[in-house]
Amino acid sequence: MVLLSNLLRNSVAIKVSTSLHRRGIIIRHVVFTLGFSLALWTLYYGFLRRNEIIFPLEPVIFWPPETPEIWADRAAQVKNAFLHAYHGYERFAFSHDELRPVSNKSIDNFNGWGVTVVDSLDTMLLMGLEDEYTRAIPLIKSANFSLPANTHVPFFETVIRYLGGLLSAYALSKDHLLRDKADELATKLSPTFNTSSGFPLFSVNTYNASSTGAARLSGVLAEIASYQMEYAYLGKITGKKEYIDRAISTTNLFYNADLSLSGGMYPTKWDLNEGKPSDLRLSVGAAADSGHEYTLKQYLLTAQTDRANLEMYLRFTFHVINNLLYISPQRNLLYVTDSTTNGDRTVTSHSFEHLSCFFPGLLALGVHTLPLNHLETVGINVTELAGDLFSQHRQGYDHLAEFNLADLHLWAAEGIAQTCYLTYADQPSGLGPDIVAMRVGGKFGETHWIDAMRRWKKGGQVGPPPGVGDKHPWVGNPNATTAREREVDTIKRDYGVRNTGYYLRPEAIESFYILWRTTGDVKWRHRGWNIFQAIERVAKTTSGYASVTRVHTQNPNLEDSMPSYFLAETLKYLYLLFLEDEVVPLDKWVFNTEAHPLPVFEWSQREREAYGIL
Repeated sequence: MVLLSNLLRNSVAIKVSTSLHRRGIIIRHVVFTLGFSLALWTLYYGFLRRNEIIFPLEPVIFWPPETPEIWADRAAQVKNAFLHAYHGYERFAFSHDELRPVSNKSIDNFNGWGVTVVDSLDTMLLMGLEDEYTRAIPLIKSANFSLPANTHVPFFETVIRYLGGLLSAYALSKDHLLRDKADELATKLSPTFNTSSGFPLFSVNTYNASSTGAARLSGVLAEIASYQMEYAYLGKITGKKEYIDRAISTTNLFYNADLSLSGGMYPTKWDLNEGKPSDLRLSVGAAADSGHEYTLKQYLLTAQTDRANLEMYLRFTFHVINNLLYISPQRNLLYVTDSTTNGDRTVTSHSFEHLSCFFPGLLALGVHTLPLNHLETVGINVTELAGDLFSQHRQGYDHLAEFNLADLHLWAAEGIAQTCYLTYADQPSGLGPDIVAMRVGGKFGETHWIDAMRRWKKGGQVGPPPGVGDKHPWVGNPNATTAREREVDTIKRDYGVRNTGYYLRPEAIESFYILWRTTGDVKWRHRGWNIFQAIERVAKTTSGYASVTRVHTQNPNLEDSMPSYFLAETLKYLYLLFLEDEVVPLDKWVFNTEAHPLPVFEWSQREREAYGIL
């Protein structure tokens, strides 16, 4: 039997050898081919594949799906966190604005009307906290929106926290008291629009319903462009034309502004008398964020009929993707930053703010709701839209045309959101600093993301797009004390911490929530859970939760502050992130910048005619 087997084996070998020989192939050719293939394999996996400049390494990270029961338990833990914070507020600060969670005292820093109560109303309703909601209503009913003479109400914060809170709670409960109080408040705020342009002033005197006297000639984008949603919805439910006029007037002011020098993107500072930009600082962070946010959201709120705001959203995102997105040199972190132009010189700060972490959620929402690859179906001619605005600039829409626009927006969203998460996960405390300074350098120097994307595409799209693949948190030297040690850590981490505070902000969680709902990728839930655990571990006090400083160390400090937005936004988005059911569907509700959901509505033909809506 063995002899037969050997004969057969030798016979096959002879036949193969004969066949190869007839083709001019001898044994050394086979050996050379095998050896050459082995060398190529070794070169690719041993060097090229490990060279992140040529093929960026994106380690595989396993995100367990978990059971619905586990996520339900985590949602319940967030609800308990809300109850802990709100009950602490009720015990030590009720009727005042905010709780001081370290000293167990109160502070009136937002008009003294109980901003924590109003800001929390819709969170209570979404969490089913009927007892807390019932105890809050008498405070709302007795609220007097007139402040003493010579006291001024900040328009922006009052609109997004108080007016938005009342309107959202009305939309969820249909309690007419809330609608009427919102109407009363908006009436008190009306004098803020007494400017030559119609843009609102920073503040208003609600005691005698007058403006603040000498108009502040300059306003910042976030404060003059973040009320269209609230005023449009208030006009819808009250039938009062003046509110709708306010929203339409703002849209027209921005739509007709000359934005040719800023690439179609709103600059940060505006002249309130002339209604035009007064600088060329471009940012999606502080003083600008919600002004950009409301372009898309106003379009969605009005059932996707406000074409002007849609055009402004597209122009703004074109410019950001082309000019304000960068890749860090070592870890390939994708981030959005700001630029300032003076004459012929443009300076990029390479600061990355936590406030900018709302932006990936906005991009994901746009991908989810807009036909980005077929904009002609919503009446947008992209060539005409981009041509005049971008012809004088280095880059424009034509530079994006080689990409699938929906994919490009989603990749940008995922990459920036991941960097937002890593600024948390990189810190010993697990909490993210308010501002980091991104490192610039490496082989390509100051690298625009869109340039890295082109190289990736030209190279055959090997691996995930630049900045998008999952990355592990950075492990550095937590005991670095000398300047040199800190410098080495900064180089390896790709950024330095500029502001060490975590102020219980919601922006990263907001983007995780929208990305989870629009992509179904469970990693966003896990990342949110990791942040919630860090909040519980570091920020919790006996009466609530405190803002944190020195998050980049093993021993962070607590500040005596619990902003109302922690209950209105951070805990709300965490709760919604862990719920299985989508209780606030993104195609039926739109969150204002304070996370107050407002229902999508349509203007009737009668309303269009009466209010002059095109």
